[in-house]
Amino acid sequence: MRYILLLGGNLGNVEKTMRDAIKRIALLGDVPLVSSVYESEPWGFEAENLFKNMAVELDTDLEPLSLLDELQRIEREMGRRHKTVNRQYQSRTIDIDILLCDCRVVDVERLAIPHKLMHLRRFALEPVAEYWADWQHPLLNKTIAELLEQLQ
Repeated sequence: MRYILLLGGNLGNVEKTMRDAIKRIALLGDVPLVSSVYESEPWGFEAENLFKNMAVELDTDLEPLSLLDELQRIEREMGRRHKTVNRQYQSRTIDIDILLCDCRVVDVERLAIPHKLMHLRRFALEPVAEYWADWQHPLLNKTIAELLEQLQ
């Protein structure tokens, strides 16, 4: 299966942390493409540091929930704590989200693919549009490029 992942963070040496995460992700399959790093304001909360994000393509035999478990393990091993405290987003060293998986739709309690908010988040769409602008959002029936254009 071909996945598009979004890596991000705003604490510590984020670019080094993301490179280290990519090395760990590559142990799960093939990583043929990695986007540039993009900076953005925090989304949904205030923080001192800007966020850095990048998109990563992963080709793997792992099913979505198994991949989620592996990515969460990588986050924990790299010092990741909870995404939210009292339902408020927090600054973080690393965040790895599954945005897309081929043309598949997954909607279970632990995981939604495509990511439910990606079409509203410039920080997700910009890195993805770098190499995967023609990927179709399977629920909205629009390409990543079209979704990004709608935000502008």
